[in-house]
Amino acid sequence: VQLQASGGGLVQAGGSLSVSCGASGLTFTNYYMGWFRQAPGKEREFVAGITRSGISTNYADSVKGRFTISRDNAKNTVYLQMNNLKFEDTAIYYCAASRYGTGRFGDPFDYWGQGTQVTVSS
Repeated sequence: VQLQASGGGLVQAGGSLSVSCGASGLTFTNYYMGWFRQAPGKEREFVAGITRSGISTNYADSVKGRFTISRDNAKNTVYLQMNNLKFEDTAIYYCAASRYGTGRFGDPFDYWGQGTQVTVSS
């Protein structure tokens, strides 16, 4: 199984950036997908999640209204559109796949991508 994240980069505060994650080696539609992030010196935190069908999503309070998670099951890809970025959004962003998760806090994720760096300049 491989989750390949891409699309990170440097953006000014208030700007937008989109990251994507392509999955291979698994049946993508069987997995709840999530995005997490980890800033320097901080613990990894949940950012957003999306159900297998793509109908339901959930977000961390810190990104609600600014970030949008989506998925394209035909392309085995999950996306995270990030708008109105803030300095505190600076982190490595990871995608993850959960075989039995449903979006509840603490759901285990089975596979993780390598991460992509997002840096927001103030």
